[in-house]
Amino acid sequence: MYQYTDFDKAFVKQRADQFRDQLERWQAGKLAEDDFRPLRLQNGWYVQRYAPMLRVAVPYGEINSAQIRVLAKVAREYDEPEAAVFQAALDGQGKMGTTYLPKNCAHFTTRTNVQFNWIPLSRAADVMDLLASVNLHGIQTSGNCIRNTTTDALAGIAPDEAIDPRPYAEILRQWTTLHPEFAFLPRKFKIAITGAKEDRAATGWHDVGLHMVNNEAGEIGFKVFVGGGMGRTPVIGTVIREFLPWNQIMNYIEAIVRVYNELGRRDNKYKARIKILVKAEGQAYIDAVEEEFRQIVDVDGGPHTVPQAEFDRVAAMFTTPDLPAIAEAAADELTLIEQTAKEPAFARWVARNVHAHKLAGLRAVTLSFKRVGQAPGDAQSEQLDALAQLVDAFSAGEARVTHDQNVMLPWVQVGQLHALWTEAKALGLASTNVALLTDMIACPGGDFCALANARSLPIADAITARYQDLDELDDIGEIDLHISGCINSCGHHHSGHIGILGVDKDGKEWYQVTLGGSDGSTLSGNAVAGKAIGPSFSAAEVPDVIEAVLSTYRDLRHSGEHFIDAVRRIGIDPFKEAGKAARHPAEDEEAALA
Repeated sequence: MYQYTDFDKAFVKQRADQFRDQLERWQAGKLAEDDFRPLRLQNGWYVQRYAPMLRVAVPYGEINSAQIRVLAKVAREYDEPEAAVFQAALDGQGKMGTTYLPKNCAHFTTRTNVQFNWIPLSRAADVMDLLASVNLHGIQTSGNCIRNTTTDALAGIAPDEAIDPRPYAEILRQWTTLHPEFAFLPRKFKIAITGAKEDRAATGWHDVGLHMVNNEAGEIGFKVFVGGGMGRTPVIGTVIREFLPWNQIMNYIEAIVRVYNELGRRDNKYKARIKILVKAEGQAYIDAVEEEFRQIVDVDGGPHTVPQAEFDRVAAMFTTPDLPAIAEAAADELTLIEQTAKEPAFARWVARNVHAHKLAGLRAVTLSFKRVGQAPGDAQSEQLDALAQLVDAFSAGEARVTHDQNVMLPWVQVGQLHALWTEAKALGLASTNVALLTDMIACPGGDFCALANARSLPIADAITARYQDLDELDDIGEIDLHISGCINSCGHHHSGHIGILGVDKDGKEWYQVTLGGSDGSTLSGNAVAGKAIGPSFSAAEVPDVIEAVLSTYRDLRHSGEHFIDAVRRIGIDPFKEAGKAARHPAEDEEAALA
């Protein structure tokens, strides 16, 4: 995990002080709302449906136990709305059927950040000071800037990884933070990096996706994708460079962003993402980037070329934690085999939640934050405190927030797996549903977000409640279910094997179901957007439609065939028919008229 320097710590503390001053001037009427809004956003503070929402940056997902404890404190002491605000929310959402609005909790996001939904803006400065005490902040987690650069949750420890992407991600993070060229882009901008054979970072769906590669001479560099993104126009990134020397990455991204800044649509926010520009201009955009890159390097002298010494400095800050000597790695492996043979429940957990590690005697372990009655990715304050204890006891004080809205422990000794399972099970964090149907991704949806057209969380809860039989989940097999409350796609519905998108029809909640989406992983295949299986469904119909789709898969699959492979082999027509048959009569008539 990256170790913050004195400069890093002072920078975060200074930013917290600046935000306090800005907030106080706004509260005193000395700073206009239009002037305060971009400052608020650049520090991670949104105003949502009923209350402010804070997004805390967790660069490439890495977090330590001290930071988790501070997040628990924020959840416990600050994520508490004023009584009138909360009652208004209960009344408003209650009319739609919401019976539970979680508070005093954190929410893990697909961008490996952490969100809070109820902190009063009057207490915002105190929260930022508290976060800064453990080097956390909200800098550039929102607004039209370069957002949190993400990697693979297994970065630095994956057996299939050729190059650790984290030092490069950190260099980009430091460089893009407060860079004037990147602070007021036409729209938000997201970068993902992977250094592994398998793309677990969904790079094809990013504004810039970077694959670390070696050329024929063995030199390290990047394969560069540009123009990926979700939203109302899902687009997969285009390869614009097969090989870029690693030390030129900042010069090249500056060229990408300069051309985007110059030519990107600012007159229409729905057409302002770089994906629209790349799709419209095609080769002309690529040529413009290459020319801008040539100017930066040849004319300006390559001012952002990364010196080897600087890379070495940053890379050295990613330290492997002090771990007890693993003298009996082989013996621990044998003991693990014996334990799994004796305890089927433990064996299931090991098979589903425990991942291979590039260091002998170690494993990475995913703790599931998906269960009935709890929104995907939500963690109550007491769960966060308990998580911090597990992280200290079993993972050398380090953890990772994952793209799938879970938490991974990256430094678990094989000999401690059984003890970790025992303690995690007692805390309700040992669900063996990782990568299965109920390990779904879902945004907060219409219960919290002012942009949402429909609620996500009741749909997620209804599907989770219906599929609680672990044997049934195992039989269905690995499957990505993603739910978004609106076309902004925060739940990444486009890349789900099954995607659910909330839409509004005459003030009522309806849901479009898509099949066959992919994030680019080995299981899913090349990144691609799913296809709709017909007109949208009512909220009451959605669980039945999902059941009908899965029943069709189980009837038509080949032995050992995953859902995504069956969809591609069969096509979506049988699933369309199954969805149509699952409609409720009243809703079917209304859908026909829509």
